Amino acid sequence: MCARNASKSRNRAPAGGQRGARGSGATITTGALVQEMIDLRRLTDFPRRPGRIVLFSSYDRAASLPGGPGWFSNNVGFGAENTPNFVGVVKKPDASGVGEYLVCDVRGPGAILRTWTAGPEDIKGDLRVYLDGARQPLYEGDAAQFLLCPYVTFLQNSGLKDAVVRGAFVQNMAAYCPIPFAKRLRIIWTGRIPDKHFYEVTVRLYEPGTPVKTFAPEDLRTYAAQFKAVGRVLADPQGQYRYRSTMRSVRLNDTVGPGEAKEMLRLKGPQALERLTLKLSAADLDLALRQTILHVICDEYPWGQVQAPVGDFFGAAPGVNPFDSLAMTVLPDGTMTCRFIMPFERSLRIVLDNRGAQPVAVTGDALPMRYPWNAETAMHFRARWRVNHDVTGDARDAAQDMPLLIAGGRGLYVGSAVFLLNPCAVPTPWGSWWGEADEKVFIDDDTFPSCFGTGSEDYFNYTWSSPDIFWRALCGQPRNDGPGNRGFVANFRWHIPDPLPFTRRIAFYLQLWTHERTPGMSYARIAYHYARPGIFDDHLPITNENLRLIGLPPGWQPAARKGAANTTFHEPEELVQPGASVTSETGNLWSGGRLLVWQPKSLGDELRFRLPVVESGRCAIVLGAALDARAGVLKACLDGTSLEFNGTAQGAPPAPALNLHEPHRVQLRHYDSVPLELTQGAHTLTLRCEALSPLGGPTAFGIDYLGVQRK
Repeated sequence: MCARNASKSRNRAPAGGQRGARGSGATITTGALVQEMIDLRRLTDFPRRPGRIVLFSSYDRAASLPGGPGWFSNNVGFGAENTPNFVGVVKKPDASGVGEYLVCDVRGPGAILRTWTAGPEDIKGDLRVYLDGARQPLYEGDAAQFLLCPYVTFLQNSGLKDAVVRGAFVQNMAAYCPIPFAKRLRIIWTGRIPDKHFYEVTVRLYEPGTPVKTFAPEDLRTYAAQFKAVGRVLADPQGQYRYRSTMRSVRLNDTVGPGEAKEMLRLKGPQALERLTLKLSAADLDLALRQTILHVICDEYPWGQVQAPVGDFFGAAPGVNPFDSLAMTVLPDGTMTCRFIMPFERSLRIVLDNRGAQPVAVTGDALPMRYPWNAETAMHFRARWRVNHDVTGDARDAAQDMPLLIAGGRGLYVGSAVFLLNPCAVPTPWGSWWGEADEKVFIDDDTFPSCFGTGSEDYFNYTWSSPDIFWRALCGQPRNDGPGNRGFVANFRWHIPDPLPFTRRIAFYLQLWTHERTPGMSYARIAYHYARPGIFDDHLPITNENLRLIGLPPGWQPAARKGAANTTFHEPEELVQPGASVTSETGNLWSGGRLLVWQPKSLGDELRFRLPVVESGRCAIVLGAALDARAGVLKACLDGTSLEFNGTAQGAPPAPALNLHEPHRVQLRHYDSVPLELTQGAHTLTLRCEALSPLGGPTAFGIDYLGVQRK
């Protein structure tokens, strides 16, 4: 049943195999771990054998003392580090510099749950993966191949297609390919320390005595049906996820006035809320989504277990930024769905608190489900929002660990989302990147993080500060205004296959570490988690100051630094040919507060600029262009020579045309051409309409800035 359908739900989710295994002592298998990947019900009960999550990564070993010297060091696998980014040295380098290094060596039952690397060209060397002390490795070969998709080696005769595995179990640049082991996991990297060696391996370590059946390549054939069924859900959560509830959903329809807090729903327990769907309408929708607070209050607690602005809670703030994931879905019409299950013993109340100055209309539905509250294991779902305005990001003088959750008690950490305003003026990812930093997670008795990552983009399952919009079932970047990483940015990751259990405490931090000093940032975030009654945390009430209107500073100009160094920028209005049919639009997203807009009348129409080159030499042509629903496809040439542009997508080859159509967002993107030899003086840059907007109506292209970059 679709999330927006309020009729009676008769579809049931597949049985939660691993939840049953935990409760009954049944053997943990590859198939059970695969089934866990879409079992949201199991997250609501604290597991009888929680085990623990450990991240083995190439973090900089200079970060050895929390808060001490080197704590924000950033050689996380770039190569040539003083201390190798590994657990230990197995064999010292030979005459050619090749050595063997230990990624991990753990004893007892466990499972690999997630692997990541920066890309096939960004990790050198080989891996050997041993299970249970076997003399022959399960895997021996290219390190990147294993980290990007461990199962790819075992697909032959499995009945599974490569497209099924990569399309569902590979979540952007991370692979969720469960590999259980009964006795031991040992991984060795062979290569040269001067080479790049970025890696992350997430391992669940079970308590001694937990029965585990060790992974074998034939598991892909044995559990092919589970892989296919789970893969369908991971590839299309909105269309394929099946709710368990047989109860009727409750319609929500009301208006919340300025300054009013209104109860939208009240339920008696024991039950659980399996699905919550909301859609807000207001004169200024972006502001309403930030200034209307969602409170979900279970069992008469004085504070809502959920307290967050509505738009932020659903993972795509600010505004409506469509995406589809396992836990949350946002549709283009603004309908937002949460699938995290919210159990309660006695009562549940949903209150919407309008802190703004405009009325907000609310529609939606809530789907309750039968839930037998277990006094020993049942947990409340919690999501509490926090923000820091006017933060200065800095790699050296102001790098800082931003807390997502600091809490004492027992529970499971199941997701993170961050929402930033980044006013950095550098228009390229190298320069405007905000997350050159690591997650650091202290659990229970940790004096050093159990999980120490290698960068914010790595944590959110992408790489190299990519500005690309993407989403998968477990991760996404549904907003990134640009150019580069400038503007409003939203990232999320769901720990559904790999929840982090804590029995006494958790402290989850994500560094803020920017490429250059950037004052005036805003950094909001949510830590999604389940917890047993009695948990305490560092939550503070949400103030009106927290919710104030924020925006990009007016009149910005692209800065010729970092990735944009040696660039001479120009406003296109100053270079456009006389008599061209162009107009202007204003806004703080645009350089100088103004965007040149060209409306071609038909295919093949051209717009010309007289582009000056200050000095002869090897140069790239730079173009800042708007992505929006009105745009189509552009081609460019300089003095009659066709240009190919970089920056169309991460890892993509240079493209001879720019597809600027984006149906649901307005963005600004920075493109630079393949370099060519240019002479000093004026040159003619021609933009040609190669395709009209697929939505019909007038086509329009927005050109924000032009430039020439010396190479």
